[in-house]
Amino acid sequence: MDMEARKAQLAETLRISEKRDRIKQIELEMATPSFWQEHQRAAKLTQELKHLQDFVVEFDSANSDTELEKLESEAFFSGEHDDSSAFVAVHSGSGGVEAQDWAEMLLRMYTRYGERAHYKVYLLDKQEGEEAGIKSATLLIEGFRAYGKLKAENGVHRLVRISPFDADKSRHTSFALVEVVPEVADAKEIEIKPDEIRIDVYRAGGHGGQGVNTTDSAVRITHIPTNTVVTCQNERSQLQNKAQALKILQGKLQLLDDEKRRISSQNLKGEPVLASWGNQIRSYVLQPYQLVKDLRSGYETSAVDDILDGRLENIIEADIKYFANLKKG
Repeated sequence: MDMEARKAQLAETLRISEKRDRIKQIELEMATPSFWQEHQRAAKLTQELKHLQDFVVEFDSANSDTELEKLESEAFFSGEHDDSSAFVAVHSGSGGVEAQDWAEMLLRMYTRYGERAHYKVYLLDKQEGEEAGIKSATLLIEGFRAYGKLKAENGVHRLVRISPFDADKSRHTSFALVEVVPEVADAKEIEIKPDEIRIDVYRAGGHGGQGVNTTDSAVRITHIPTNTVVTCQNERSQLQNKAQALKILQGKLQLLDDEKRRISSQNLKGEPVLASWGNQIRSYVLQPYQLVKDLRSGYETSAVDDILDGRLENIIEADIKYFANLKKG
Protein backbone atom coordinates (compact mmCIF):
# COMPACT_ATOMS: atom_id res chain seq x y z
CA MET A 1 0.00 0.00 0.00
CA ASP A 2 1.43 3.39 -0.97
CA MET A 3 1.77 6.27 1.49
CA GLU A 4 -1.25 8.20 0.24
CA ALA A 5 -3.58 5.19 0.45
CA ARG A 6 -2.30 4.22 3.90
CA LYS A 7 -2.78 7.76 5.16
CA ALA A 8 -6.34 7.85 3.80
CA GLN A 9 -7.11 4.55 5.51
CA LEU A 10 -5.62 5.78 8.78
CA ALA A 11 -7.62 9.02 8.53
CA GLU A 12 -10.80 6.95 8.51
CA THR A 13 -9.64 4.76 11.40
CA LEU A 14 -8.64 7.78 13.48
CA ARG A 15 -11.81 9.69 12.50
CA ILE A 16 -9.80 12.72 11.43
CA SER A 17 -12.83 14.44 9.87
CA GLU A 18 -14.70 14.09 13.19
CA LYS A 19 -11.73 15.59 15.01
CA ARG A 20 -11.71 18.57 12.62
CA ASP A 21 -15.43 19.08 13.25
CA ARG A 22 -14.87 18.85 17.01
CA ILE A 23 -12.14 21.53 16.79
CA LYS A 24 -14.54 23.90 15.01
CA GLN A 25 -17.25 23.15 17.57
CA ILE A 26 -15.00 23.96 20.54
CA GLU A 27 -13.62 27.10 18.86
CA LEU A 28 -17.17 28.39 18.25
CA GLU A 29 -18.06 27.73 21.88
CA MET A 30 -14.92 29.49 23.09
CA ALA A 31 -15.94 32.57 21.11
CA THR A 32 -19.12 33.01 23.18
CA PRO A 33 -18.99 35.53 26.09
CA SER A 34 -20.25 32.97 28.61
CA PHE A 35 -17.59 30.33 27.86
CA TRP A 36 -15.28 31.15 30.77
CA GLN A 37 -18.05 31.41 33.36
CA GLU A 38 -17.86 27.65 33.95
CA HIS A 39 -14.16 27.43 34.80
CA GLN A 40 -13.86 23.66 35.13
CA ARG A 41 -15.65 22.92 31.87
CA ALA A 42 -13.69 25.64 30.07
CA ALA A 43 -10.39 24.18 31.30
CA LYS A 44 -11.36 20.67 30.09
CA LEU A 45 -12.42 21.93 26.65
CA THR A 46 -9.26 24.00 26.30
CA GLN A 47 -7.15 20.94 27.08
CA GLU A 48 -9.16 18.83 24.61
CA LEU A 49 -8.81 21.49 21.90
CA LYS A 50 -5.03 21.65 22.26
CA HIS A 51 -4.77 17.86 22.05
CA LEU A 52 -6.95 17.71 18.92
CA GLN A 53 -5.16 20.60 17.20
CA ASP A 54 -1.71 19.14 17.90
CA PHE A 55 -2.80 15.71 16.72
CA VAL A 56 -4.38 16.93 13.46
CA VAL A 57 -1.30 19.05 12.66
CA GLU A 58 0.91 16.01 13.32
CA PHE A 59 -1.30 13.86 11.09
CA ASP A 60 -1.32 16.39 8.25
CA SER A 61 2.48 16.68 8.29
CA ALA A 62 3.18 12.91 8.58
CA ASN A 63 4.97 11.64 5.47
CA SER A 64 6.64 8.39 6.48
CA ASP A 65 5.63 4.93 7.73
CA THR A 66 7.36 5.61 11.05
CA GLU A 67 5.38 8.81 11.63
CA LEU A 68 2.10 7.09 10.72
CA GLU A 69 2.81 4.18 13.09
CA LYS A 70 3.33 6.66 15.90
CA LEU A 71 -0.08 8.20 15.20
CA GLU A 72 -1.85 4.84 15.28
CA SER A 73 -1.78 4.87 19.07
CA GLU A 74 -4.67 7.35 18.93
CA ALA A 75 -6.91 4.52 17.73
CA PHE A 76 -6.37 2.75 21.07
CA PHE A 77 -8.56 5.39 22.77
CA SER A 78 -11.82 4.31 21.18
CA GLY A 79 -13.81 3.59 24.36
CA GLU A 80 -17.00 5.50 25.08
CA HIS A 81 -15.56 7.16 28.20
CA ASP A 82 -11.86 7.30 27.29
CA ASP A 83 -11.76 11.11 26.97
CA SER A 84 -13.25 11.61 30.46
CA SER A 85 -11.65 12.56 33.74
CA ALA A 86 -11.07 9.66 36.15
CA PHE A 87 -11.81 8.74 39.74
CA VAL A 88 -9.00 6.56 41.10
CA ALA A 89 -9.67 4.65 44.33
CA VAL A 90 -7.01 2.71 46.24
CA HIS A 91 -7.94 0.10 48.90
CA SER A 92 -5.44 -1.67 51.16
CA GLY A 93 -5.58 -5.46 51.33
CA SER A 94 -5.31 -7.65 54.41
CA GLY A 95 -2.09 -7.32 56.37
CA GLY A 96 -2.61 -4.29 58.56
CA VAL A 97 -0.01 -1.54 58.57
CA GLU A 98 2.12 -3.18 55.85
CA ALA A 99 -0.74 -3.22 53.32
CA GLN A 100 -1.92 0.23 54.37
CA ASP A 101 1.55 1.65 53.78
CA TRP A 102 1.55 0.06 50.29
CA ALA A 103 -1.84 1.62 49.54
CA GLU A 104 -0.46 5.04 50.47
CA MET A 105 2.55 4.48 48.18
CA LEU A 106 0.13 3.79 45.30
CA LEU A 107 -1.91 6.87 46.19
CA ARG A 108 1.24 8.97 45.92
CA MET A 109 2.17 7.25 42.63
CA TYR A 110 -1.12 8.19 40.96
CA THR A 111 -1.01 11.69 42.43
CA ARG A 112 2.47 12.22 41.00
CA TYR A 113 1.40 10.76 37.65
CA GLY A 114 -1.51 13.20 37.45
CA GLU A 115 0.72 16.13 38.31
CA ARG A 116 3.37 15.10 35.77
CA ALA A 117 0.70 14.76 33.07
CA HIS A 118 -0.53 18.29 33.90
CA TYR A 119 -3.91 17.08 35.13
CA LYS A 120 -5.63 18.62 38.12
CA VAL A 121 -5.59 16.18 41.04
CA TYR A 122 -8.08 16.38 43.90
CA LEU A 123 -8.15 14.17 47.00
CA LEU A 124 -11.84 13.40 47.62
CA ASP A 125 -11.66 10.81 50.37
CA LYS A 126 -8.98 9.36 52.64
CA GLN A 127 -9.39 6.79 55.40
CA GLU A 128 -6.19 6.80 57.45
CA GLY A 129 -4.62 3.64 58.87
CA GLU A 130 -4.30 3.24 62.63
CA GLU A 131 -0.48 3.43 62.68
CA ALA A 132 0.58 4.44 59.16
CA GLY A 133 -0.63 4.44 55.59
CA ILE A 134 -4.25 4.42 54.47
CA LYS A 135 -7.16 2.00 54.44
CA SER A 136 -8.55 3.63 51.31
CA ALA A 137 -8.52 6.87 49.35
CA THR A 138 -10.13 8.34 46.25
CA LEU A 139 -8.65 10.84 43.80
CA LEU A 140 -10.28 12.83 41.03
CA ILE A 141 -7.76 13.14 38.21
CA GLU A 142 -9.34 15.81 36.08
CA GLY A 143 -8.51 16.41 32.45
CA PHE A 144 -8.90 15.19 28.91
CA ARG A 145 -8.40 11.43 28.51
CA ALA A 146 -7.38 10.72 32.12
CA TYR A 147 -9.72 7.71 32.20
CA GLY A 148 -8.51 6.34 28.86
CA LYS A 149 -4.93 6.39 30.08
CA LEU A 150 -5.57 5.02 33.56
CA LYS A 151 -8.38 2.48 33.08
CA ALA A 152 -5.90 -0.40 32.68
CA GLU A 153 -4.76 0.25 36.27
CA ASN A 154 -7.92 -1.53 37.50
CA GLY A 155 -6.99 -4.55 39.58
CA VAL A 156 -4.74 -5.87 42.33
CA HIS A 157 -1.21 -4.51 42.72
CA ARG A 158 1.33 -6.67 44.60
CA LEU A 159 4.38 -5.41 46.51
CA VAL A 160 7.35 -7.52 47.67
CA ARG A 161 9.91 -5.85 49.98
CA ILE A 162 11.79 -5.95 53.26
CA SER A 163 9.24 -4.53 55.66
CA PRO A 164 10.21 -1.24 57.34
CA PHE A 165 7.78 -2.19 60.12
CA ASP A 166 9.38 -5.58 60.91
CA ALA A 167 12.25 -5.59 63.43
CA ASP A 168 13.45 -8.91 61.97
CA LYS A 169 13.80 -7.31 58.50
CA SER A 170 11.93 -10.18 56.88
CA ARG A 171 10.45 -10.03 53.39
CA HIS A 172 6.73 -9.25 53.12
CA THR A 173 4.17 -9.41 50.33
CA SER A 174 1.38 -6.83 50.36
CA PHE A 175 -1.66 -6.24 48.17
CA ALA A 176 -3.81 -3.25 47.27
CA LEU A 177 -6.82 -2.91 44.99
CA VAL A 178 -7.07 -0.04 42.49
CA GLU A 179 -10.38 0.97 40.92
CA VAL A 180 -10.56 3.48 38.06
CA VAL A 181 -13.96 4.95 37.19
CA PRO A 182 -14.82 7.58 34.55
CA GLU A 183 -16.38 10.89 35.47
CA VAL A 184 -19.55 10.46 33.44
CA ALA A 185 -20.75 13.80 32.14
CA ASP A 186 -24.05 12.57 30.74
CA ALA A 187 -25.33 9.18 31.86
CA LYS A 188 -28.97 9.38 30.78
CA GLU A 189 -29.30 5.61 30.71
CA ILE A 190 -28.19 5.30 34.35
CA GLU A 191 -31.00 6.23 36.70
CA ILE A 192 -30.27 6.23 40.41
CA LYS A 193 -33.59 5.95 42.24
CA PRO A 194 -33.80 7.48 45.73
CA ASP A 195 -35.20 4.26 47.21
CA GLU A 196 -32.23 2.26 45.86
CA ILE A 197 -29.57 4.14 47.82
CA ARG A 198 -28.74 4.55 51.49
CA ILE A 199 -26.92 7.71 52.53
CA ASP A 200 -24.93 7.79 55.76
CA VAL A 201 -23.15 10.85 57.13
CA TYR A 202 -20.27 10.72 59.58
CA ARG A 203 -17.37 12.73 60.90
CA ALA A 204 -14.14 12.49 58.91
CA GLY A 205 -11.27 11.07 60.92
CA GLY A 206 -7.48 11.00 60.94
CA HIS A 207 -4.92 8.54 62.33
CA GLY A 208 -6.25 6.55 65.26
CA GLY A 209 -9.79 7.81 64.76
CA GLN A 210 -8.87 11.41 65.55
CA GLY A 211 -11.62 13.77 64.38
CA VAL A 212 -10.64 16.16 61.61
CA ASN A 213 -13.97 17.93 61.03
CA THR A 214 -16.21 19.16 63.81
CA THR A 215 -19.37 18.39 61.81
CA ASP A 216 -20.74 15.23 60.23
CA SER A 217 -19.85 16.29 56.67
CA ALA A 218 -18.42 13.02 55.29
CA VAL A 219 -20.84 11.02 53.15
CA ARG A 220 -21.15 7.30 52.40
CA ILE A 221 -23.61 6.18 49.72
CA THR A 222 -24.62 2.53 49.29
CA HIS A 223 -26.37 1.44 46.09
CA ILE A 224 -28.47 -1.38 47.49
CA PRO A 225 -29.20 -3.42 44.29
CA THR A 226 -25.49 -3.76 43.42
CA ASN A 227 -24.06 -3.35 46.95
CA THR A 228 -21.77 -0.63 45.56
CA VAL A 229 -20.37 1.71 48.23
CA VAL A 230 -18.74 5.10 47.62
CA THR A 231 -17.52 7.72 50.07
CA CYS A 232 -16.42 11.35 49.98
CA GLN A 233 -15.22 13.51 52.87
CA ASN A 234 -12.80 16.15 51.58
CA GLU A 235 -15.24 18.70 50.17
CA ARG A 236 -16.25 21.66 52.32
CA SER A 237 -19.84 20.69 52.99
CA GLN A 238 -22.05 17.65 53.30
CA LEU A 239 -23.94 18.68 50.15
CA GLN A 240 -20.71 18.91 48.14
CA ASN A 241 -19.55 15.54 49.43
CA LYS A 242 -22.92 14.02 48.54
CA ALA A 243 -22.78 15.45 45.01
CA GLN A 244 -19.25 14.16 44.43
CA ALA A 245 -20.08 10.73 45.85
CA LEU A 246 -23.08 10.49 43.52
CA LYS A 247 -20.77 11.26 40.57
CA ILE A 248 -18.48 8.39 41.55
CA LEU A 249 -21.46 6.08 42.01
CA GLN A 250 -22.82 7.09 38.61
CA GLY A 251 -19.46 6.25 37.01
CA LYS A 252 -19.35 2.83 38.67
CA LEU A 253 -22.89 1.99 37.64
CA GLN A 254 -22.14 3.13 34.08
CA LEU A 255 -19.18 0.72 33.92
CA LEU A 256 -21.32 -2.12 35.26
CA ASP A 257 -23.97 -1.35 32.64
CA ASP A 258 -21.34 -1.23 29.87
CA GLU A 259 -19.98 -4.59 30.97
CA LYS A 260 -23.48 -6.06 31.15
CA ARG A 261 -24.13 -5.01 27.55
CA ARG A 262 -20.76 -6.42 26.44
CA ILE A 263 -21.52 -9.79 28.04
CA SER A 264 -24.96 -9.84 26.43
CA SER A 265 -23.74 -8.83 22.95
CA GLN A 266 -21.01 -11.49 22.97
CA ASN A 267 -23.26 -14.20 24.43
CA LEU A 268 -20.94 -14.64 27.40
CA LYS A 269 -21.86 -16.00 30.80
CA GLY A 270 -21.26 -14.35 34.14
CA GLU A 271 -22.19 -11.25 36.10
CA PRO A 272 -20.61 -7.87 35.32
CA VAL A 273 -18.00 -6.88 37.93
CA LEU A 274 -15.60 -4.03 38.55
CA ALA A 275 -12.02 -4.49 39.73
CA SER A 276 -11.91 -7.34 42.25
CA TRP A 277 -9.39 -9.05 44.49
CA GLY A 278 -9.15 -11.98 42.10
CA ASN A 279 -7.35 -10.20 39.28
CA GLN A 280 -3.71 -9.40 40.08
CA ILE A 281 -2.33 -7.21 37.32
CA ARG A 282 1.13 -6.06 38.38
CA SER A 283 4.01 -6.91 40.72
CA TYR A 284 6.43 -4.44 42.27
CA VAL A 285 9.53 -6.09 43.75
CA LEU A 286 11.88 -3.92 45.86
CA GLN A 287 13.96 -6.73 47.44
CA PRO A 288 15.98 -8.89 46.84
CA TYR A 289 16.07 -7.26 43.37
CA GLN A 290 14.18 -4.38 41.80
CA LEU A 291 11.54 -5.09 39.15
CA VAL A 292 8.10 -3.90 38.15
CA LYS A 293 6.29 -6.34 35.87
CA ASP A 294 2.85 -6.00 34.34
CA LEU A 295 1.25 -9.42 34.15
CA ARG A 296 -0.94 -8.60 31.12
CA SER A 297 1.33 -6.83 28.63
CA GLY A 298 4.53 -8.41 29.97
CA TYR A 299 6.15 -4.97 30.25
CA GLU A 300 8.87 -4.88 32.89
CA THR A 301 11.43 -2.41 34.16
CA SER A 302 14.00 -2.22 36.94
CA ALA A 303 13.33 1.53 37.39
CA VAL A 304 11.07 0.91 40.37
CA ASP A 305 11.70 4.30 41.97
CA ASP A 306 10.65 6.07 38.76
CA ILE A 307 7.43 4.05 38.56
CA LEU A 308 6.55 4.75 42.20
CA ASP A 309 7.26 8.44 41.54
CA GLY A 310 4.52 8.49 38.92
CA ARG A 311 6.51 7.94 35.72
CA LEU A 312 3.89 5.57 34.31
CA GLU A 313 3.85 6.64 30.66
CA ASN A 314 5.66 3.57 29.24
CA ILE A 315 3.78 0.99 31.30
CA ILE A 316 0.43 2.65 30.46
CA GLU A 317 1.28 2.69 26.75
CA ALA A 318 2.21 -1.02 26.86
CA ASP A 319 -1.10 -1.91 28.52
CA ILE A 320 -3.13 0.17 26.07
CA LYS A 321 -1.49 -1.60 23.12
CA TYR A 322 -2.04 -4.97 24.79
CA PHE A 323 -5.78 -4.40 25.20
CA ALA A 324 -6.09 -2.89 21.72
CA ASN A 325 -4.54 -6.04 20.25
CA LEU A 326 -6.96 -8.19 22.27
CA LYS A 327 -9.86 -6.33 20.70
CA LYS A 328 -8.46 -6.99 17.23
CA GLY A 329 -8.51 -10.71 18.07
